[in-house]
Amino acid sequence: MSDLYINKIAGELKLRDTQVQSVMALLAEGGTIPFIARYRKEATGSLDEVAIGAIRDRLSQLEELDKRREAVLESIEKQGKLTDELKKQITQAETMTKLEDIYLPYKPKRRTRATIAKEKGLEPLAMKILEQSDFDVVAEAEKYIDAEKDVKTADDALAGARDILAELITEDAEVRQQMREFYTQTSYFSSKVIPGMEEEGIKYKDYYEWTEPVKTAPSHRILAIRRGATEKFLLLRVLVDDDKACEIIEKIFIKAKNSAAENVRLAISDGFKRLLSMSMATEMRLESKKRADEEAIKVFVDNLRNLLMASPLGQKSVMALDPGFRTGCKLVCLDKQGKLIFSDTIYPHTGQGQAVKDAEKVKLFCEKFKIEAIAIGNGTAGRETETYIRAIGLDKNIIITMVNESGASIYSASEAAREEFPDYDLTVRGSVSIGRRLVDPLAELVKIDPKSIGVGQYQHDVEQTMLKNSLDETVISCVNAVGVEVNTASKQLLTYVSGLGPTLAQKIIDYRNQNGAFASRSEFRKVPGLGEKTFEQCAGFLRIHSGKNPLDASAVHPESYPIVEKMTADLGCSVEELIADQTLQSKIELKKYVTETVGLPTLTDIKAELNKPGRDPREKFDVFSFADDVKEITDLKIGMKLPGIVTNVAAFGAFVDIGVHQDGLVHISQLSNRFIKDASEAVKVGEKVNVVVLEVDVARKRISLSLKQTAEKGQAVAKPENIRQKPKTAPTKTQAKSPEKLPENPNNLKGIASKLTFGM
Repeated sequence: MSDLYINKIAGELKLRDTQVQSVMALLAEGGTIPFIARYRKEATGSLDEVAIGAIRDRLSQLEELDKRREAVLESIEKQGKLTDELKKQITQAETMTKLEDIYLPYKPKRRTRATIAKEKGLEPLAMKILEQSDFDVVAEAEKYIDAEKDVKTADDALAGARDILAELITEDAEVRQQMREFYTQTSYFSSKVIPGMEEEGIKYKDYYEWTEPVKTAPSHRILAIRRGATEKFLLLRVLVDDDKACEIIEKIFIKAKNSAAENVRLAISDGFKRLLSMSMATEMRLESKKRADEEAIKVFVDNLRNLLMASPLGQKSVMALDPGFRTGCKLVCLDKQGKLIFSDTIYPHTGQGQAVKDAEKVKLFCEKFKIEAIAIGNGTAGRETETYIRAIGLDKNIIITMVNESGASIYSASEAAREEFPDYDLTVRGSVSIGRRLVDPLAELVKIDPKSIGVGQYQHDVEQTMLKNSLDETVISCVNAVGVEVNTASKQLLTYVSGLGPTLAQKIIDYRNQNGAFASRSEFRKVPGLGEKTFEQCAGFLRIHSGKNPLDASAVHPESYPIVEKMTADLGCSVEELIADQTLQSKIELKKYVTETVGLPTLTDIKAELNKPGRDPREKFDVFSFADDVKEITDLKIGMKLPGIVTNVAAFGAFVDIGVHQDGLVHISQLSNRFIKDASEAVKVGEKVNVVVLEVDVARKRISLSLKQTAEKGQAVAKPENIRQKPKTAPTKTQAKSPEKLPENPNNLKGIASKLTFGM
């Protein structure tokens, strides 16, 4: 069966058989996707993580299909109904849907109108009617009258026969396939408000009278309307043209023009309305939900990856502030390794006298702890605290920047935070998290459930197992792409390293605590439970920047150290000298070191690492500041051009923090001067942008922004008089807005919503 898997997957993914075969073998041996992609390029033909993941997922689907196929064959065989032809159909079924269609007539089911009719002995009559030969249908039906079986008249017999036919026809594999295609192309969602729920369900008002084709409905609207139905505010149906549907079935089963055919036609109509339409509607709802989930999860994954791979400040002495008005600002100081060395509370917003005193304290702390950067949380009082810190006269070399604090409160109350800081309260832990996010966003954010970071779309509505698996894989990918300093990494960060996990991560921490810092990668083998296979998988991603061997700080895998040693021997230099001298590196003739197992892809990677050992793939940190004169939503004016940071990207647009405690929305129609189908084509989470204010609704805290006016160099900023203040065109039913009040009509800029309003 494995050969069939290989051929099928290779054909579907447009890969070579050898590539698929190698990936399957490496996965079977316990290889992780990051390891295979990074260190087994010769075997896979340099496939990336996405391609390797696709092979793994398709293999899993095919294995699941085969398990189901075996169960179906066993079930039908036990019934004594497994013919050679049926077995062939089951064996050749290439999808789970096709397999289930074939199995449906044989699937054990509860008593139905058809089974009751069969119990009355009406199946022979049904089969004769289905043949549609010329005969007296009523006279034939009279033969089945039997008072003991509750068949009192010919009409009773015919009704029972039609029940049998209705079930037989609606369970026919060809009928179901054609109906599935018909529904896929023509079905539409229809929703209405449940009577009496008009006021309570007002956030779903746009769906009180709404229709939209199923195949084109965007993810966010599908998830929104399903939520409305789940909360019992909306009645959601999937509909088609019933008459056309019945006509399709009639073309398959109607063979004549007589009374028997008329009974078949009646059975088709009844079967469609009573059985098939419900079944197909359910399929469409499930398929559209699956599609919506996949799209929403993709948005979440892309946003999470961009957030995790945000630029790190690097090892600096940092002061972090968790702002507050009445309760003050919790202040902590961290050393270059992120260790908490001091904490205090300042009260710059409770009175001028206290603000002056605290300014002196802050300057003293900066001098005492040699502070190089100050991180300020972007929550309540964030902008006010930033203004205060900038005004107290600190050394100009100290970086002052705001940090997105989403999820910091979740971390501060977590078991990990309590374990690390058992003697400090939530506010101190939250401040530490803010400071560490500036130094290394990835290392800190892995401690928080990705769903708490605030970059998802309808994250509570999508399939949770699929979401968790996708997010976990994203974190794993990011952690291994960057690499982990084993002597300072937290348990949470180590957990995501290739081949490890929570148990081994803790054992590494325990070993480090008992024996001191790791001096070399080879020492990993001394960690209890870390065997050779695990060492192979994790060693290249664990770094030691102060070790004896400079290669231990790089992405060069220990298995390749002999290659580098041969290079240095040929060049007559040490590893240290080779790393420090690009002239020496340029003399390396890669082809000279090609072997049966090591090819140019690996050798090219080795040479790149020698040039910049342990290079961080993340972009260089760039200090960002909001507009000084804009701190509240009331400060905004239409036409203003402002700097901002993209905080979330959804299917319908992007949310941008412009420093007024309320993110603005750039609708997808305002993201680019060219047509784009997906907001992620234009921006990404964490990106620094310049936006123009289109509309401000202070009462509802809604801000509409545009990137179009700033997208092209030299283009003028939009003038207030040129910006539409109110929509002139209401959206049609198929342009209905989601409960976030997001405009589907590009000209309708009224009703731009905060991501906090609904579902984000």
